[in-house]
Amino acid sequence: MTDEPTWTFTADAETFAAAAEGWLLRDPVRNTAALTLLRSLRSGQFSEDPLMGWFTERGSVEGAVIHTAPYPLLLAAIPLAAVPSLVSELIALGRSLPGVNGPVEQAEAFARAWWEPERGRRSDRLYRLGTPVPPTVPGAARTAVAADVPRAVQWIREFEVEADVEVSADPTPVVAARINRNEFVWWEDGGRPVALACVSTPIAGMSRVGPVYTPPEFRGRGYGSAVTYAVTRKALDEGAAEVLLFTDLANPRSNSIYQALGYEPVTDYASISFR
Repeated sequence: MTDEPTWTFTADAETFAAAAEGWLLRDPVRNTAALTLLRSLRSGQFSEDPLMGWFTERGSVEGAVIHTAPYPLLLAAIPLAAVPSLVSELIALGRSLPGVNGPVEQAEAFARAWWEPERGRRSDRLYRLGTPVPPTVPGAARTAVAADVPRAVQWIREFEVEADVEVSADPTPVVAARINRNEFVWWEDGGRPVALACVSTPIAGMSRVGPVYTPPEFRGRGYGSAVTYAVTRKALDEGAAEVLLFTDLANPRSNSIYQALGYEPVTDYASISFR
């Protein structure tokens, strides 16, 4: 066994989990995106040409990355010193990347080293729940069921277009799987859905809220706050010790809404596109 720093890659989720899950679980808050994506991979989602990698230094795993086409490469909180070798390995593998997503320092370091120039950027902030503050909004929460898949898919498509995120992939399999895990919740007022939110089933005591979407015709009435609090409460009731969410820094309204519900900033992330 060599002690030289090395990247190892696999297309098999269980092989990756055996090597890297322990490292990811050292910091489940900052590695929330990688942990939830790993769970999806292990359940058979994103099965078309996935690539997972881990960085080993002095015999210990010290970093991990996941790529599920057509989405950007997802960086966990990897050492900055590991970025140049990661780029070299991915280029040698001929991996096509539309972009990179991760903590700001790591994402920017990767983008500087990548062979394609930066074409655009989205800046996000990770929040964690402090003391929850319930809003007062008319209506009630309802967990989505299988019959809700078509409407949920439509709303998720609308969310993706509005948020300017990857829209070429069909969201139906992911939506159906998450509804099957009771992770989608509607806020209903007068018997009709007016907002939608999703929360991951707890992993290592951590759940993550998102996406959250209110159609334009229902905005300005507090429904987004109500459904966000509903899924936050759901996560706590199901045993989550940490409830997290990402929000777009370009949207000051959503940032203020989440803080009013008791969420506190942790750190910033960037999604940098190459195309």
